[in-house]
Amino acid sequence: MNFSGLGRGELVAAIGALLLAVSLFLPWYETSAGNPNAAIDGARGALSAWDVHTLLRWLLLAAAAAPVILVWIVLREHELSWPRGELTAVVAIAAFGLVAYSGVIDRPGSPPSEISLQYGWFGAMLGVILMAAGGAHRASKVERARRPPGVLR
Repeated sequence: MNFSGLGRGELVAAIGALLLAVSLFLPWYETSAGNPNAAIDGARGALSAWDVHTLLRWLLLAAAAAPVILVWIVLREHELSWPRGELTAVVAIAAFGLVAYSGVIDRPGSPPSEISLQYGWFGAMLGVILMAAGGAHRASKVERARRPPGVLR
C-alpha cells in the first residue's frame, strides 16, 4: 500500500462520505409543534433520514462508499480506464440531486409547509458537496491522452 499517493482530494471526499453517512442518523426533518396535524408517516417530532426514507437511506449509504473505494484504489495503485476520482464525483453529484430533491422539492410529511429541515439534512448536503469536490479534484490531476478526431480507442 502506498500512502504517499493519497492526496487532498481523496481526504476531502472521504471526510464528505463520513459526514454523509453520519448525517443519515441525525435529524433531517422536524414537524411543527404548533400544528397537531403535522406528521411524517404518522410520526411527530424530529426524524432522521434513516427513519423516513426506506430506499433513499440505502442509496446514500452506497454513495458514501464511493470515496472509500477511491481511497482503496489509490492505496493499492489499481489501474483504471478512467481518471481516478471521476466516478466518485459523478456518484456525489447524483447523491446531491437525491438529497436536494428529498429536502426541497418533495419534502415528506403532511402538510409539507409544516415540516422543517434540520441539521442532518444540511450535513448531508455538505457531505455530498465535499465528496464531489474531492472527487473532481482528484480527477483533475490526471491528464487525458489526446487522440485525433474519429479515433475511438
